[in-house]
Amino acid sequence: MKNIICCVLLIILFSSIYNFALPRFALRSGQTCVDCHVNPTGGEMRSKGGWLYGKNTLPMYRSDGTLSPKIGENITFGLDYRTQFLTKSTDSTFQSDFQKMEGTIYLNVEMSDEIDVYARYDFLFSIWEAYALLNVLPNDSYIKVGTFSPNFGIRLDDHTAYTRGGDLGVLFATGSRQGLIYDPRYTETGVELGINIGEAAFLSASVGNPRSRPFTADPTYTARIEFHPVVADKISFLFGGSYAAYKEQRFNPANNQSGIANIQFYGGFGGIAIGDATLMAEYDIGKNNIITGSSTSSLMIEGAYTIIKGLEAVIRYDRFDKDINLPGNELKRLITGFEFYPFSFIEIKPQYRFQWETPEVKNNSFVLQFHFYY
Repeated sequence: MKNIICCVLLIILFSSIYNFALPRFALRSGQTCVDCHVNPTGGEMRSKGGWLYGKNTLPMYRSDGTLSPKIGENITFGLDYRTQFLTKSTDSTFQSDFQKMEGTIYLNVEMSDEIDVYARYDFLFSIWEAYALLNVLPNDSYIKVGTFSPNFGIRLDDHTAYTRGGDLGVLFATGSRQGLIYDPRYTETGVELGINIGEAAFLSASVGNPRSRPFTADPTYTARIEFHPVVADKISFLFGGSYAAYKEQRFNPANNQSGIANIQFYGGFGGIAIGDATLMAEYDIGKNNIITGSSTSSLMIEGAYTIIKGLEAVIRYDRFDKDINLPGNELKRLITGFEFYPFSFIEIKPQYRFQWETPEVKNNSFVLQFHFYY
């Protein structure tokens, strides 16, 4: 039984770590997500500034070739491809394997100075987004209409963090999720409003329905406020909070009855960058977000330091409590590793992951990830 749980955990844990923004880069530079990404809330396709950052600033040795993401005057494209080698051990076996992770293409069409039409498609897992971005509000604020990932918390590039998707909810017979709902597969169709408040604050709010819950009792309402002041040269902060709520039809096996569950997620996040070092944290609570109706909590703490140009040391602690009223049921994980950018548009990530849960299972692992982007 231990071997089965271990294999399921590790396959899900490493099967698809998708590309979102690296929030520590924005924190360290004192910039915002929109400075490097087409999406104002970060992640996925890089804007001209983000493309140049990946080509010239990030790598140890940059490419001097004549390159461009443009197709004509008003169309740009991008891509992310990830694969990895992992090893895992149990009490009686040691296994290794290569895995496909992501194969995403992006396209952005500038219809006018105020309107962009954006699409992404992952041809490995048939995941897609498509929306129109209307930059028609003052102070670079916007309206987004279509299918997109809602803006909640810190959008790490690793969905296995418990503040994101965690292990995607397949370990237990109840179907309970070990993490929040915001994995790469989760999108909503609706409307998002983004408002820049001065130069150091950003508010977003959206309403929409995910494809997994069509015609539910209520759409999902999501809001997030972020403050990102720069207080001195090479010293900047990030702090804010998020909230999401929706209603969902649920069946409770304890009383053999169905009903409407009021689901809520709320929490806070913060970070500080001093020179080449960053520290970020997020803590979230999910109310009624598992089938038993209990409340959960998710914690993420990440520290990173640039050793030399193109090489970063990263350590992250994750914790998930599937019922905050019961002791001894937490999942905990410590991830240590490096992010190496030897050349333009190439990333190599070696990691070792220590995992703790109750009952104890031997399931530490090593992963070597390769990421090619443009």
